[in-house]
Amino acid sequence: MVSRKISVYALFIALSAVGAAFKIPSSVGSIGLDSFPSLIAGVLLGGISGGVIAAVGHVLSAFLGGFPLGPFHVIIGLEMFLLVFVYSWLHKKYSIYIGSIIFIIANSVVLPLPFLFLISEKFYFAAIPSLFIGAVLNGAVAAVLLPRLQLIKLWRKRSQ
Repeated sequence: MVSRKISVYALFIALSAVGAAFKIPSSVGSIGLDSFPSLIAGVLLGGISGGVIAAVGHVLSAFLGGFPLGPFHVIIGLEMFLLVFVYSWLHKKYSIYIGSIIFIIANSVVLPLPFLFLISEKFYFAAIPSLFIGAVLNGAVAAVLLPRLQLIKLWRKRSQ
């Protein structure tokens, strides 16, 4: 059972790495499509699993982008862990729409708030449009794929 869990984590982390290769043009080179696998994993496997995949996926995305923010990526990884955990909870408690809306707002405006103070106001406002586009794309891919994947999961449970 442990090896199966590790394999599933590795699969979602690999999907994050592939998504990270698709970069959103921005002043920060680490914005990509690395979050949608963690959003899917958060709903299918649980918030903690999705959060771990989000944090590792972000570090992979930052690595592929050349670590433009240096050690600040540790903060972003922790924020992504928390955001995917909250997304998973909102998705299960309310709906995919509430989870997606909160994900987009938080990823675009709330998560970069520390950089308003750590780097500059100009950096913060320059990053928001790219973060918004990235969040919308990641949220949309997850929203399109999740219902289909949940149907497969349901079908497998019934056939066993």
